[in-house]
Amino acid sequence: MSDPWLTIIGIGEDGLAGLSEASRKALAKAETVFGGERHLALAEIGSRGRPWPVPFDANVVLSCRGRPTVVLASGDPFWHGAGASLAEKLGSDEWIAHPAPSTFSLAAARLGWRLESTICLGLHAAPFERLVPHLARGARIICLVRDGKAASDLATWLTERGWGSSTFWTLAALGGPNESAGEYRAESYTRAPDGNLIVVALEAEGGQGLPRSSGLPDDLFAHDGQITKRPVRALALSALAPRPGERLWDIGAGSGSISVEWALCGGTAIAVEAREDRAGNIQKNAAAFGLTHRIRVVTGKSPEALATLDAPDAVFIGGGLDNATFDAIWSRLSPAARLVAHSVTLETEALLGELHERHGGELTRVEISHAAPLGRYRSWEAARPVVQWSVVR
Repeated sequence: MSDPWLTIIGIGEDGLAGLSEASRKALAKAETVFGGERHLALAEIGSRGRPWPVPFDANVVLSCRGRPTVVLASGDPFWHGAGASLAEKLGSDEWIAHPAPSTFSLAAARLGWRLESTICLGLHAAPFERLVPHLARGARIICLVRDGKAASDLATWLTERGWGSSTFWTLAALGGPNESAGEYRAESYTRAPDGNLIVVALEAEGGQGLPRSSGLPDDLFAHDGQITKRPVRALALSALAPRPGERLWDIGAGSGSISVEWALCGGTAIAVEAREDRAGNIQKNAAAFGLTHRIRVVTGKSPEALATLDAPDAVFIGGGLDNATFDAIWSRLSPAARLVAHSVTLETEALLGELHERHGGELTRVEISHAAPLGRYRSWEAARPVVQWSVVR
């Protein structure tokens, strides 16, 4: 880092006045300065400025490799900015960064919120459903949105889902001379302020957030009846032991309910489903829970569909396991990976018994009954028994 050719600078609405001496020196030395048109204007760059291509392409910066170059980004370049996209392509001695306060920091400072307990999301290039896992009464959330229309659309989205009584702030041009802020209720918000850099902050009220325990209600999922039912799903997730950052193979995924609950715990899932209509339901459920970035749907049959998948940390097979599929899975599991398989048929139950004898683990049989009408009275209505085999590689 003795003489990096690239300097990544965070710039705020106060322009040059808010930059450090090191940032000013790098700007003065640079042959080329990349940034959004607003950034280039704030820094008064002139003819050396090159606006970002749309869509964003970090490779245009790499074309200047070895020559003094600056990249301008809003606030902290490593929080929903271009910083990480560039650093991933460069050696550590090629770049240096001078961040400014992030938009989230500025918004929290205006509202008096503890930033460490505030949820910060970039919704300028993501669906509003990304909010779903975070919405809970009293939750404080700061969102970056694309423009004033997106702020209005977000207020409508919240209202339609029962969160209309949430306090709803819009903040624009934070940290500059044209800064503005307004406080509303989501259900009554109709304004669409001008400008492209809009921040929405909300204090969630009125609705009910998702439960944090395993086994979400079945009616939250789109399905055709092929779904791991709530109590059995809770049993499966307990054995799968999801952890943030881990990858699940959900084989014969049906509605994808196991994948959804796994992803809500911070992991990623690959849902493998042979039927296209059910794969469509998985896509709908991933979108409804704001998890399309965490759940990948593969339409195909096992074991063929597994050949090109990245190795898993855990595997769930909801039914129909056979020797060929087991062999394909077992050979791909690394030490400490978990496998959980369910069966409701005698044939698969017999296979699970054999596998338990060979590989150990836990073999459990679960019978669940629900109260149901029986004439003028009630009686127990039994579901099919489920056999679960869980094992650690």
